[in-house]
Amino acid sequence: MLASRGSELALRIASAIVLAALALGAAWAGGGWLAAFWAVAAVGTLVEWWRLTAPGGPIWQLAGVVYAAILVAAPVVLRGDPAWGFAALLWLYAAVWLSDIMAFACGRALGGPKLWPRLSPKKTWSGLLGGTVAGTGGAVAVAWAAGAPALGPVALLSFVVALASQGGDLLESALKRRFGAKDSSHVIPGHGGIMDRIDGFVTAAALAALVGVLRAGLGHAGEGVLAW
Repeated sequence: MLASRGSELALRIASAIVLAALALGAAWAGGGWLAAFWAVAAVGTLVEWWRLTAPGGPIWQLAGVVYAAILVAAPVVLRGDPAWGFAALLWLYAAVWLSDIMAFACGRALGGPKLWPRLSPKKTWSGLLGGTVAGTGGAVAVAWAAGAPALGPVALLSFVVALASQGGDLLESALKRRFGAKDSSHVIPGHGGIMDRIDGFVTAAALAALVGVLRAGLGHAGEGVLAW
């Protein structure tokens, strides 16, 4: 049993490293490379969504199109800022990835009261707190390294984005419970489906892109989230 859990964790870590490297490479390259990377993820997500929600009919299927479109549009909009785009995307990655990693780690290590057992029986309040704190701290560190002029507002936005990331995780858990599925698929070793990996990213990226565009316009969304 312990050996099986150890091998599963090793597989999970290896898959995460590969995916993170690809996401970082695409973020650095920007342009068509970034759009292509997230377009592939969006197509895979849409296929999983449609398979999962097929019993729900066309309203649910349409929602999947919107969900997948956000997955492509939000990172592309943030990265499109010529001055702050790359830093803004790294900031978003830090908020989401550290939130996800530390929510898992703190939940496993500390346990405690369940967050919302009806939706996700394994998630705990300790995981929520640990993940949000880690995501906020990591995002602020990236903003500081990028030369963000005012870290106070960035810290507040980072906190909200990290929290939104965990909200996206719960949203997907609710969707899977609604349609009686444990994972969206088994395409990613140790993780499940693409939706299982990007659920928090979609909500966090949507919020970040919206704030960035509202504050600085479509072409300067990165500035909108980092330069206050």
